[in-house]
Amino acid sequence: MKELILLKCGELALKGLNRRMFEDALMRNCRRRLEPLGKFKIRSSQSTIYVEPQEEGVDLDEAVDRLLKVFGVAALTRSAVVEKSFDAIRQSAPAYLADDLGRARTFKVEAKRSDKSFPMKSPELCNELGGVLLEAFPHLAVDVHQPDVTVYVEIREAGAYLHADQLHGAGGLPVGTSGRACLLISGGIDSPVAGYMMAKRGLQVMAVHFVSPPYTSEHALEKVKTLCKKLTPYCGRVRLAVVPFTRMQEAIRDNCPEELFTVIMRRYMMKLAERVAQENECGALITGESVAQVASQTIQAIACTDVACQMPVLRPVIGMDKDEIVKIAYRIDTFETSILPYEDCCTVFTPRHPRTKPRLEMVLKAEQAMDEQLLEEAFAGIEYCNIG
Repeated sequence: MKELILLKCGELALKGLNRRMFEDALMRNCRRRLEPLGKFKIRSSQSTIYVEPQEEGVDLDEAVDRLLKVFGVAALTRSAVVEKSFDAIRQSAPAYLADDLGRARTFKVEAKRSDKSFPMKSPELCNELGGVLLEAFPHLAVDVHQPDVTVYVEIREAGAYLHADQLHGAGGLPVGTSGRACLLISGGIDSPVAGYMMAKRGLQVMAVHFVSPPYTSEHALEKVKTLCKKLTPYCGRVRLAVVPFTRMQEAIRDNCPEELFTVIMRRYMMKLAERVAQENECGALITGESVAQVASQTIQAIACTDVACQMPVLRPVIGMDKDEIVKIAYRIDTFETSILPYEDCCTVFTPRHPRTKPRLEMVLKAEQAMDEQLLEEAFAGIEYCNIG
């Protein structure tokens, strides 16, 4: 019995004349994720993407797990493909569905007959297959309203497809269909979640991280690389720019009012991140800022940092509280890494009493004491690595 994976595209169905472009991008992303597992034939037909292994012994469980993390996949299921005859369906269904139905108490059958030449209509097919399954699994009862398991039989061009309930996919849009953006990743909980959420909207995400040796350790950088790696099942390969920031932070400490350290540091980070983004053909920056979570994330502080760059700044967690962000971090497996106790440059030279409502004119006046050549020095020292 041949088995493959069926993908449902969800939001992509609303894309009208551009739909094919989105489907092609989704299929490319699926191929890239499945490449380490072996050869697969991936094609699109009748609002479904078919993922068919081309080799014996391919790990379909692992393939399903990888595809569940691909943005653009609304739902998926493993499915048996049999000859388009009721005899073939009747013979194959009990064995193929045994695991699902063996654990259930109630079920129902739904049929979809895309090939109208098939001699049985959908209601008849549901009734007949339901009878076969009741005979094979006497403990079952039919419940058409809230069954434990729904059995699907789809009559399509290439054969009859048998499967049980679908699994929910990652949803969203295929990565790369909305352009590129640069994520400021600190090593905390919020920024990886922000990158994940914007990748879900189709953005190809690269990352920029600021290091301040000897105040920050190599462990802190390795932590960020691990976070980037944990994002790759969703985002694809992540290009990471590592920016040397020690001299900049020391200059801020030595020349600027202590109460403005954080907002001035954020402004210089934005300026450098914008240059990294331009260098890598990104159209926006992404941050993990959430209103009023810390002193640098008040409306006034955000306003001061926004004017430091010209690019749009995307803040997908801006209205979320910490519990909401943490739930997503657990789901994408970044939380335990994010809370490792390695200090990043955002916590270096933290002011004792940061100003929570800074005024732009005050910040600009303080920055007059800064040597702008430090920006060029930091930009020249950037090192890149590809993760994933």
